[in-house]
Amino acid sequence: MPTKILLDTDIGTDIDDAVCLAYLLSQPACDLIGITTVTGEPEKRAMIASAICRAAGKEVPIYPGVEQPLLVPQYQPEARQAVALDRWPHDTAFPRGQAIDFMRRTIRAHPGEITLLTVGPLTNIGLLFAVDPEIPRLLKGLVMMCGLLSNRVAGVGPREWNAYGDPHATAIVYGAPVALHRSLGIDITAQVYMPAAEVRERFRAPILQPVLDFAAVWFDEWPGISFHDPLAAVTIFNEDVCRFAQGTVDVELSGNKVAGMTHWTPGEPRHEVAVAVDPARFFEHFFSAVS
Repeated sequence: MPTKILLDTDIGTDIDDAVCLAYLLSQPACDLIGITTVTGEPEKRAMIASAICRAAGKEVPIYPGVEQPLLVPQYQPEARQAVALDRWPHDTAFPRGQAIDFMRRTIRAHPGEITLLTVGPLTNIGLLFAVDPEIPRLLKGLVMMCGLLSNRVAGVGPREWNAYGDPHATAIVYGAPVALHRSLGIDITAQVYMPAAEVRERFRAPILQPVLDFAAVWFDEWPGISFHDPLAAVTIFNEDVCRFAQGTVDVELSGNKVAGMTHWTPGEPRHEVAVAVDPARFFEHFFSAVS
């Protein structure tokens, strides 16, 4: 049976969210049963997700989620890639204010069957777990692109965006009792990288054409793509692309400059953390799926 996936994403800022969605829509072992969006302009983010779903010829329920973090200011107010929406058919009307309830109802309808994949700040998920504390135990697994965990990364500060975008929600989520609680930190995901010229050469599949169009906005500022979110998604279907270790992740909440900083301690198996990646194996798997 295909694996049931709920995707929570801040698609529309970093292009890797769109790449991740294209992969999930192409992966035959994936049953994508819903998408929720988070952070600034969640409706525009839902439209971007809709454009990619339409390009794949698939209808997936899409719910714009929470726009503001629980307590801290919003650092990501705009979905910049929305400027390319007029070139791709997409839905424009979505249920409003229902994302948390949608996830709650869906997970309760399929206990032990759904893997929740989070690739953005964790406001939606923190609220979901707070509103219904039983939900974490009803998940098959929780897989997150989140944190800076096993090693420091040159050029990256002490915090990772998905963790500090809403640090209080991040702390709630890491405290939840999920059977499989997996994190891929930016220290691992940043190792899977492709320059823009190679992206334009290799993104030939039809599902990747809208992604390339949205990527043009990203390439105005960045010279390539780090496959942060797609790597997290791929590990659900091919664990061999990464090596994992067991331990505990703690989240800093004191002080604006460190709130959202993550600390991983090997040992007690509360959380599973990626500690190594095979980029060649990842790309072989990724392109075999999307092509």
